[in-house]
Amino acid sequence: MGEGETNEFPLIWTQQQTQTRRRVLDREKVVAAAIGVADEAGLDGLTMKAVAARLGPYSPMALYRHVHSKEGLFDLMLDAATAEISLPGEPGGDWRDDLRTLALETRRMTSRHPWFAVLVHARPPAGPHMMRRLEFMLTVLVRQGATVGEAMTYAALVDRHILGSALQDSEEARQERRQGLDDDARLYAAISALRELAAADGGLPHLTEWLTHPAGPTPEERFAIGLDFVLDGIAARLA
Repeated sequence: MGEGETNEFPLIWTQQQTQTRRRVLDREKVVAAAIGVADEAGLDGLTMKAVAARLGPYSPMALYRHVHSKEGLFDLMLDAATAEISLPGEPGGDWRDDLRTLALETRRMTSRHPWFAVLVHARPPAGPHMMRRLEFMLTVLVRQGATVGEAMTYAALVDRHILGSALQDSEEARQERRQGLDDDARLYAAISALRELAAADGGLPHLTEWLTHPAGPTPEERFAIGLDFVLDGIAARLA
């Protein structure tokens, strides 16, 4: 911002919710309702009107007393979802196990809340639970000899794998539903059509073979394999 300019939408963490005489509605209830709407309807269905309707006889404007803006609501939702990730008080004796456990817990959270991986890239990680999670990762890595700057880079690489996988899984599931590929018969028909195209090309023997007998690890197993690759790379740097 230039000199003299002010931030029109300060971070929600610096703003207090408006006090009312009857605290029937509060910030926590608004956030919980918004998470429920996003879980069921996705981000496209997340409107202040939909959140208000879920809460009861409230107008959308009533919600702004507690979250100030839709961006503020996003920040609160991200932090509330992050709070579902269990953090130990101190790192354990195995740094890889610490980061692997955190990564798997984070993945389970993003599976419950597919919108998280979409929103987190666009919002500052300023929530208290988000910062505590990052601090835990930095502590694990610094104790293994990384500088704080290096630890931040390595933590970001782990999170890129977690959130990138979550984005891909969510988009694939959305496309499968849209195209009817969540039905086994339609999926088999689609694979058969691809196999015929590959076979007709004549220069794609390996792809044709795989499409004839498609097999491989589950999404969870693929995630674990990728996570091990990332941790192996970090281990080599730490050594």
